[in-house]
Amino acid sequence: MTTAATTKPRRFVFLLLERFTLISFASAVEALRLANRMAGRTLYTWATAGENGESVTCSAGIGFRLDMGLDELAREDTLMVCGGIDVQSATTKRIVNWLRREARRGVAVGGLCTAAHALAKAGLLEGRRATLHWENQDAFEEEFPEVTLVRSVFVADQNRMTAAGGTASIDLMLKLIADDHDTDLANAVADQLIYSAIRTDQDTQRLSIPTRIGVRHPRLGAAIQMMEKAIEEPVSPAALAQAVGMSTRQLERLFRRYLGRSPKRYYMELRLQKARNLLMQTDMSVINVALACGFTSPSHFSKCYRALYATTPYRERGSKASGV
Repeated sequence: MTTAATTKPRRFVFLLLERFTLISFASAVEALRLANRMAGRTLYTWATAGENGESVTCSAGIGFRLDMGLDELAREDTLMVCGGIDVQSATTKRIVNWLRREARRGVAVGGLCTAAHALAKAGLLEGRRATLHWENQDAFEEEFPEVTLVRSVFVADQNRMTAAGGTASIDLMLKLIADDHDTDLANAVADQLIYSAIRTDQDTQRLSIPTRIGVRHPRLGAAIQMMEKAIEEPVSPAALAQAVGMSTRQLERLFRRYLGRSPKRYYMELRLQKARNLLMQTDMSVINVALACGFTSPSHFSKCYRALYATTPYRERGSKASGV
């Protein structure tokens, strides 16, 4: 497979934040490498960058030697920020300032996994559509209301690109390869990666509710979907039952039969899972976290949290601060 020989190689610079997710970075680079191989010439080059310019450690504990520090890039470069665990701490003031500077110079900027946080912190996603790993979305929505967060695997909004993490980097890169060259080349790369289901920016990150819970019951799925969309202002069991065309007693039996718990218990666990994400990933006060998850009483929130996680919200926040 060949492409026009006059095409100038496009360079990607991967900014590796501390504790970045290895699979997101590796997936992106492999797609570019295979594009070169399948084209029979160099279509893409890449370099790694980091704050200290010397080395960085990924979330798996593997160290990487860097090609460069926070140097000035060429305007035609594409900068991809690779995020991972505790992206808030990894997004330092120096990195934020560098991202702003390079964006002002016209460099296209993207983010993989949790790196949309770094881009938003630098003000590069204001008024834009973006995505990041589903586990970090609750915290992101609270901190950056000016960004239109979507649940898709990747988003390309002009010269801002974000991917949700994991293999979503492959989907984003396949789109860029197809845009730069053609879909035949992108498909050839996917074949080499044994990637049989190429996703678009319309595909969502998470498995469907029936797949996640292991139950294919339309009314049960509809009830759970309503719960997930109404965390801050919980809906009563009676209202849930009415919305899915059942009696409250029928809904109760449905949950106990398939999920082994009452609708009230299942709903409580969803709300507390979101609360834990907010406690671990944001600096929101415990009271504000409680309100964001539908608890009007801090003492009731603490009691429910302890029952599920065997610790209090305040101690959970303390474990984050101490790095446990």
